[in-house]
Amino acid sequence: MSVYALVTGGSRGIGRATALRFAREGWSVVIAYREKRGQAEEAAREARRLGAPEAYTVQVDVGDPGSVSRMAMEVSKLVPHLNVLVNAAGILQLGGIEDTTLEEWEKTIRVNLTGVYLVTRALLPLLEKAPWASVVNIASIAGETGNVVAGIAYAASKAGVIGLTKRLAVMLAPRGIRVNAVAPSFVETDMTKSFLDTPEKRERVKSLHPLGVILKPEDVAEAVLFLADPAKSRGITGHVLSINAGRRT
Repeated sequence: MSVYALVTGGSRGIGRATALRFAREGWSVVIAYREKRGQAEEAAREARRLGAPEAYTVQVDVGDPGSVSRMAMEVSKLVPHLNVLVNAAGILQLGGIEDTTLEEWEKTIRVNLTGVYLVTRALLPLLEKAPWASVVNIASIAGETGNVVAGIAYAASKAGVIGLTKRLAVMLAPRGIRVNAVAPSFVETDMTKSFLDTPEKRERVKSLHPLGVILKPEDVAEAVLFLADPAKSRGITGHVLSINAGRRT
């Protein structure tokens, strides 16, 4: 039976790398995007080239309940079931409590945390149709420690993702659905490129990690595959896997 995986935020960064990693396993993929249709379609073409039997794109604003409902209906027409859901869509917010507006706070929580809730809830019927299923949420080291550059709303949203992951793992285990999360440290993506635009900045980021490396989206994708695939991790649920290059704060 074919394996079907849906990745939100799949047009770029960690989401794209994850979708392509699944494609190399011979899994069919659904790449969910918000605005970058061209990038999503290019990622789908690359997924097919790498071995995905089927590769689709769907548009969704994960923080909008109506958009999520429409996306779920569209996906149900494309695939018979979902084995894997990866909640990778997210936005970066910077700033402390004094300079974070209520609008910034609510938008960050809506996309990064409420989006995980909405998408998982909407796609649960398709996950339940699969012979096996797992959900992997993209959290962050910012949700585990307060000593990071990311802003207060971002850190709170990712801490919420960790809490949601653990609770969903307990609730969905009787249905045979595993729920885990990965918590990366700094990853080099379009979203973080302003932190790496000089040699001095790159060295600063490297110095934060005992391994002396800057993580790539592909590093996170490998961890997502591990948690998603029951052949690799069938006994693991409710776990947060830190991809931190040794960073602890």
